[in-house]
Amino acid sequence: MRSRYSAFVLQQADYLRATWHASTRPDTLDFEPGARWLGLEVRRHQVTGPDSAEVEFVARYRLGGKATRLHEKSRFVREDGRWLYVDGDGA
Repeated sequence: MRSRYSAFVLQQADYLRATWHASTRPDTLDFEPGARWLGLEVRRHQVTGPDSAEVEFVARYRLGGKATRLHEKSRFVREDGRWLYVDGDGA
């Protein structure tokens, strides 16, 4: 989760796509021009199976003078030893 947040901050689309499960991976990623990321708080994580887990987090950013919080419960699966983001629900 932390590495994906860092990739959003640094706008590293290749890394984000490489850590996104193929079943839900978008063809392209667009970054919000001018967004300034302010921090990540991992609120909880839970192993849901031998190769699955959930992470609840809050990421904060500022855009055009307006602060925004992205609060999500994300689902991950492990394939070939690598954790991949599947999807998430707003919390």
